Amino acid sequence: MSFSRKEYNPDQPKKNWTLQEAKLKIASFCAYQERCQLEVRNKLAEKGIFGNQAEDLIAVMIEEGFLNEERFAQAFVRGRYRLKKWGRNKILQELKSRQISPNCIKSGMKEIEDSEYWQNLLHLAEKKWLSDKEIDPFKKKFKVQQYLMGKGFEVDLIQMVIEEMISGQNL
Repeated sequence: MSFSRKEYNPDQPKKNWTLQEAKLKIASFCAYQERCQLEVRNKLAEKGIFGNQAEDLIAVMIEEGFLNEERFAQAFVRGRYRLKKWGRNKILQELKSRQISPNCIKSGMKEIEDSEYWQNLLHLAEKKWLSDKEIDPFKKKFKVQQYLMGKGFEVDLIQMVIEEMISGQNL
């Protein structure tokens, strides 16, 4: 069975929200998942609410507990680290790009335990090493390093984990 789709016209202007409507929609937007102020500001701008009106709505959301950047940073770090297996560097850059304050970033980064971080890095390195079909060990080591750097792990830790992995298992 087929359902007809709603046709979207890119030339048609988007419907703007009233202030009352915006308050309800933004509260729902923030309740669904943790949001940062930048995301809320962008959503409001998308719906035609700018300047002091947007800042007032954001202040109301903070007062009512819908918006909390420290809570956002903690949830963001947990999610990106545990689910996507990102390293500290990538998480830090992403939080900075979302204009999160340094104190909130510091609080969020405490969610990563050093021993768990090391085990995660070791696991990712071994997995990448075993899945890579490269025969030349130098090229293989370089590919693993590039992969882990792309995931946001620190270069010194990457080198240590690769050396431990190679010496420990004779890969």
